[in-house]
Amino acid sequence: MPKKDKETTKGSKDKAKNGSKDVETGDEANKVTGGTPVGNAPPPPTLINKIKYQPGGPVIKKDKQRQSSSRFNISKNRELQKLPLLTETQQANEREELFIQKLRQCCVLFDFEADPLSDLKWKEVKRTALHEMVEYVSKNKNVITEAIYPEAVNMFAMNLFRTLPPSSNPNGAEFDPEEDEPNLEAAWPHLQLVYEFFLRLLESQDFQPSVAKRHVDQKFVLQLLELFDSEDPRERDFLKTTLHRIYGKFLGLRAYIRKQINNVFYRFIYETEHHNGIAELLEILGSIINGFALPLKEEHKVFLLKVLLPLHKAKSLSVYHPQLAYCVVQFLEKDPSLTEPVIRNLLKFWPKTHSPKEVMFLNELEEILDVIEPAEFQKVMDPLFRQLAKCVSSPHFQVAERALYYWNNEYIMSLISDNYAVILPIMYPAFYKNSRNHWNKTIHGLIYNALKLFMEMNQKVFDECTTHYYHERQRERKLMKDRDEAWMRVEALAMRHPNYNLSNKGTMNNSYASPQHIDSSPPDEDGDTDQTPLTLEKIEAKANEAKKMTNVNKVKPLLRRKSDLPQDSYTMRALSDHKRADEYLVTPPDPNNC
Repeated sequence: MPKKDKETTKGSKDKAKNGSKDVETGDEANKVTGGTPVGNAPPPPTLINKIKYQPGGPVIKKDKQRQSSSRFNISKNRELQKLPLLTETQQANEREELFIQKLRQCCVLFDFEADPLSDLKWKEVKRTALHEMVEYVSKNKNVITEAIYPEAVNMFAMNLFRTLPPSSNPNGAEFDPEEDEPNLEAAWPHLQLVYEFFLRLLESQDFQPSVAKRHVDQKFVLQLLELFDSEDPRERDFLKTTLHRIYGKFLGLRAYIRKQINNVFYRFIYETEHHNGIAELLEILGSIINGFALPLKEEHKVFLLKVLLPLHKAKSLSVYHPQLAYCVVQFLEKDPSLTEPVIRNLLKFWPKTHSPKEVMFLNELEEILDVIEPAEFQKVMDPLFRQLAKCVSSPHFQVAERALYYWNNEYIMSLISDNYAVILPIMYPAFYKNSRNHWNKTIHGLIYNALKLFMEMNQKVFDECTTHYYHERQRERKLMKDRDEAWMRVEALAMRHPNYNLSNKGTMNNSYASPQHIDSSPPDEDGDTDQTPLTLEKIEAKANEAKKMTNVNKVKPLLRRKSDLPQDSYTMRALSDHKRADEYLVTPPDPNNC
C-alpha cells in the first residue's frame, strides 16, 4: 500500500477516535431520548424475528399455537366496572383519585391460555383502561403526583413479575434461532400496554426519580432482570428499553444493575448455558460502555476480561455475537492497552471444530483490528497471523474465504506493510500450499490476490521468503527420504533373522521394499511438481485462471439449503407487527456517575 494512502487511512481512524471522545463529554448528546443517537454508533439492536422467512416455503396455521402463559395468580373477582374517562374529570384531586382507581383496577389478572374466551368483557375493560392511561401520561403534564408512584409500580409488578414457563426450545447448539420459533406470551395484549404505560411514566417530564426510588429499588430491578429469560422476543424488547431507562434515571442503582447483569452472565457461562435474554442485556451494556468515563475503572476491565470474553465459549454464541463484539470493540476504543489480553483470550477460545463459530470470531477480530493501535498490533501479530494461517488452510471454504478477506481491508494492509518481514514468513507456507491444494477455486483466486499484494509491497523480501521456503521443503523431503531408507534397512535386517518368517508370516507390510518407492524421488508434500519460483506474471495468470473457474461454477450453490420447516402464521404475524419502543439504545447521561 502506498505510504500516502496508509497515512490517510490512519488519519481518518484517529479522527474517528477523537470524535468519539468529544461526544463522551457532552451530556446533551448522551440524553436518553429514544431518538437516533449523535456521535458514537449505538449497539446493534437484537432481532425480534430471527426466523428466515422463505416466501416459497410452507406457512401454516398450526392447530396448537406456540403460545404459553406464565404462571399468573388469576384474580378470583374479575368483574370490572367501567370507570369514567380521565379527561372528562375536571377537578385535579378527582382526576388523581380516578387515576389511582384505574391503576388498582388494572391489577386484576385474567386467564389467557386455559380459557382465552372467558371474561372477554372484563378483559376489554382492563385493556381500554391501560390504553387510556398510556395516552393520559403521554399527553398531559402535572398528572404524576406523589400518590401515583406506589400505585403505578405496584400495578407493573402485579402484572409482570411472575414465574416464567419452562423452556420449550432446546438448549445450546441444538437451538437454531433461524428455525426454532419462539414461544409467545398468551397474555401479551395486556402485558404490552403495561410495559408501554411504565415506559411513558419513566419518560414523562413530571417523573421524579427522587420520589420513585423508594419504590423502584434493588428488589424491583432483580425481579425485572429475571424476566429477561422470557421466550417472547417482544417482551424482552420492552424489558431492554425499560431497564435502560431505569439505568439512566436512577444513578444509585447503576452499580447494582451492572453487578446483577454480571451474575446473569456468570450463571449462563458456568451453570445453565441457557438464557433467552443475553443479546438484550449485551445491547444495554453496549450503550452503558459508551458512557464509561476515562480512565476506565478496574471493575470495568475485570468485567471485560472475566465476563465478556468467556461469553465466547458458549454454544449459542450466534444468538448474541453482534452485541458481544460491539461491547468488546467499545472497550478497546476506550483503552487500547486492553487489546493484547483481549486478542490472546480470543485465540485461546478459538473454535476447533465449529466452522460457523470460527467465521464469527474472524468477523470480530477484523472489527478489533480496525481500531487497534500499531504498537498494540506488534505485540500480538505473531500468534494472530499464525491463527489466520490455520484459517486460510481450513477445508471449510467460508472460514478460508473470510480470513482472506482481511487482505481487502486497507487499514489491516497498512499494519501488514509496516511489519512485512514478520508476517510474510508466517503466511507464505499456508498461501503456497493452499494455492495448489485447496478444493475451492474461489480460495485459489483470493490467495493469489493476497500473494500479489505481498509481492508488490517488497519484491526483495518476497523473493527471499520464497527461496527460504523452497529450501525448507527440500530439506523436509530429504529428511523424509532418509527416514524411509532407515526403515528399509531396519526391515532388511529383520528379514535376515532366522525366526522372521515364523513370527511375522502374513503380517509384515512390505511397502518399504517396493522398487518404485526406493527408486523414485519422494512425492512433493504439496502434491505439486512445479518447482519454479513464483513471479508476478505467474501469480496474475493463476489469479485470472481461478477467477474464470469461479465464474463457471457460480451457478452451483456451495451451501446446503436448510429444510423448509412449516412456519406458524400467527407467530410470524405477531413478531412482524411488533413495534419497538426504541430503535436504538443511546448512552445514558452523566458518564462520570457510571
